[in-house]
Amino acid sequence: MPLASPTVRTLQGPDERVLASDIRALRRVRGLTLAEIALKLGRSVGWVSQVERGLSTPSLSDLRAFAELFGVPISLFFSHDVPQESERGVVVRAGRRRTLGTSESGLVEELLSPDLGGSFEMVRSIFAPGAEMKTEQLRPTEEAGYIASGVFEIEIAGAWHRLGEGDSFRFEGKPYRWRNPGSEPAVVIWVVSPPVY
Repeated sequence: MPLASPTVRTLQGPDERVLASDIRALRRVRGLTLAEIALKLGRSVGWVSQVERGLSTPSLSDLRAFAELFGVPISLFFSHDVPQESERGVVVRAGRRRTLGTSESGLVEELLSPDLGGSFEMVRSIFAPGAEMKTEQLRPTEEAGYIASGVFEIEIAGAWHRLGEGDSFRFEGKPYRWRNPGSEPAVVIWVVSPPVY
């Protein structure tokens, strides 16, 4: 009896429904109008509106332009296949998360939320040993995190906090930066409202 060939999971093209929801959410959280997006992309307002409603699928170069405009990696717009239609927009299986970032950058993030259309996003962040955000970042968001493993340090509004497995944090509208001072990766489950990825 021949052995079944292993299932190979490859990065699928953008799912129009998820893509439309994500682009709309990113535009809204950045406070941009359809007209502003159209102007920046050199496209018509009608086309941007159709993309946000899932009626038009942007080309790869359009997706690159959206990614640059929103300041997100283009990989965000590509999703893995969904095994059951009833799970679309509801369930994200462990092996089918959208991955953002690279190991070379010191931070790899996996989107745990099915899309960016809700009021928050949940991300699994893996910080390499020695990785750090050197420049403070300030976002108009409320954020919380749970340290699943490793050692993680976060500076919030000028105060550093050293956190270990099982610790958690929350802040809103304050400058922050982070670092992993440990010799092992730090895994943080991060929740951001509204979604920014």
